[in-house]
Amino acid sequence: MRPNCLKEMCQRQEAAVNGWLGIPSSYAAEVMGYQGFDAVTVDMQHGMIGFDQAIAMLQALSATPALPLARVSCNHPALVMQLLDAGAYGIICPMISSALEAEFFVSACRYPPQGTRSFGPARGMLYGGPDYFQGANQAILTLAMIETRAGLDALDAILAVEGLDGIFIGPNDLALALGKAPSSEPDDEEVRQAIAHICERTRASGKIPGIFCSSGEAAAQRMAEGFLLVTPGHDVGMLSQAARHAVQAARSQSASRQGSGVGY
Repeated sequence: MRPNCLKEMCQRQEAAVNGWLGIPSSYAAEVMGYQGFDAVTVDMQHGMIGFDQAIAMLQALSATPALPLARVSCNHPALVMQLLDAGAYGIICPMISSALEAEFFVSACRYPPQGTRSFGPARGMLYGGPDYFQGANQAILTLAMIETRAGLDALDAILAVEGLDGIFIGPNDLALALGKAPSSEPDDEEVRQAIAHICERTRASGKIPGIFCSSGEAAAQRMAEGFLLVTPGHDVGMLSQAARHAVQAARSQSASRQGSGVGY
């Protein structure tokens, strides 16, 4: 079976960089997959992406060096299993607030006897290889999002769930849960301490701490803090930033030429 390079990197304590897709485009997925990311996540929670579009995006990512991941919209086994059968090599599940919810999530990602995943891997076997069944329970990455106060309180119990590979922090929802304004890079001390606590406890458990970041610079800082999986923004933000910068540069150059009397 195709190895999960992301899991292997994190097991070696090497930090990985993850791309993020919210635009429903296989072309955008293909482009992102060739930019040097270790993995790229198809976001079906806050991205404008349906299942049919997700399949095409996972197909596009499969032709690139990046490992295909997906974030489900909720902790529903049918969607988890569909995305794994479609070729996702890992699932990020939002709003995990208890060990029971984490067990429910992990079970949907694991074939019996470790879990309750139904067999019918379809594209999963095309991407993973003919021995997919034999290796899937070890290869598939399971990341639970901690972004509620209940999840924070139950962190150690969640980390003790067998088969859970790591924790992925949603800073915006975590800040909201703590009564603060949403922010990808929170400056509130309570939120900052909660993020540091999650990272420390996750690493102490031998699992993968991951987090969504606002930029490459912010992601580098999180890596220095001990996070092993960082997402330096998403495709919508990167597109907006690049477009805005190009417009500003064009207008700035135009104004400079007009002010100096330079003709065209």
